[in-house]
Amino acid sequence: MKIRCVWEHNGNDSILYADSFIGAFTRGTSKDLAIQKMPSEIKSYLMWKGDLVTDSFEPEIVQEKCSDLTISDADSDVLFDEERKELSVSEYEELKALVLKSARDFLSLYEAIPGKNKSCLPVRVTFYGQVPRTAFEMYEHTKNVNDYYFGEIGVVTDNEGNIVECRERGFAVLESQPNFLKNIVHLGSYNEEWSLRKVLRRFVWHDRIHAKAMYRMALKMFDPDVVPNIFQFDI
Repeated sequence: MKIRCVWEHNGNDSILYADSFIGAFTRGTSKDLAIQKMPSEIKSYLMWKGDLVTDSFEPEIVQEKCSDLTISDADSDVLFDEERKELSVSEYEELKALVLKSARDFLSLYEAIPGKNKSCLPVRVTFYGQVPRTAFEMYEHTKNVNDYYFGEIGVVTDNEGNIVECRERGFAVLESQPNFLKNIVHLGSYNEEWSLRKVLRRFVWHDRIHAKAMYRMALKMFDPDVVPNIFQFDI
């Protein structure tokens, strides 16, 4: 099975996104390394969704974005060509359900971790500041992009409540706007292009980044039997 991929890179540092599996991605110090990881990522992603994994996967690059961002830290501003298209009602409902599933699973993973303020990770600073080190910090960071992502397409919301509640509230505000399925492209912060499709993809992508970091850290610190692999990461 061919996996259509968007390649964003800064020099050798690469992020590879699967544009038909919103939020699925790999990173590497080269394009080849990112490509090698993609089949495993897609299998993990499909298992998380509860889909059967019956095919072998062959990544193919259909779009490229050369960036001056810190790709090695997962900084990104690419808008996929596919993310400029209108959405049907059924497609939107399917993608929305996936974004909310991701939020619920992220919350479940966080709640299962015994020591939410403990960490074994070193201090590290990236383009957005200090990297979250504890489960609590990872959870708060992931939850608190809610108003930012929705705000980039003109949806005014907040980060109150848990990650599921604030995300659901953002969708309610979005759906109160006429013609939101037209998927208008907005020029947001830092002259970055955003659309509703991109917001949906970014939520799942961002959840997966920090869920994987949280899960990896928890495996090092706590009994693996109490840390559920909800996202089915291949670690």
